[in-house]
Amino acid sequence: MDDQLSRVFSALADPIRRDMVARLAVGDATVNELAGPYSVTVQAVSKHLKVLEDAGLVSRSKEAQRRPVHLEAEVFDLMTKWIERYRQEAEQRYRRLDAVLAELADDDAGQTRATRVEGEAS
Repeated sequence: MDDQLSRVFSALADPIRRDMVARLAVGDATVNELAGPYSVTVQAVSKHLKVLEDAGLVSRSKEAQRRPVHLEAEVFDLMTKWIERYRQEAEQRYRRLDAVLAELADDDAGQTRATRVEGEAS
């Protein structure tokens, strides 16, 4: 599972592949359709797609000659679970830090009041 996660993050490290994933989120497309907006060869796009396919992010069907590329959204569930786990841990750390800071602020406020009362009594 972690190995697939590493492949997914590695595949998404490239801006062209991230853009392809974003475009495929709208709908399936052929290699030629995906190659359109880039100043790279169709072969280069095919290599990018192979990386995405190896990571499990896309699949290619064999509809006659067309062979559309399809986004495999289930892989995003894997990423989301991983990210969410660490987001929750970070959230807990922030809550503990907030509690410590609030306690320190209360202690400072108490010391300030005590100092004023002592000063008034003198």
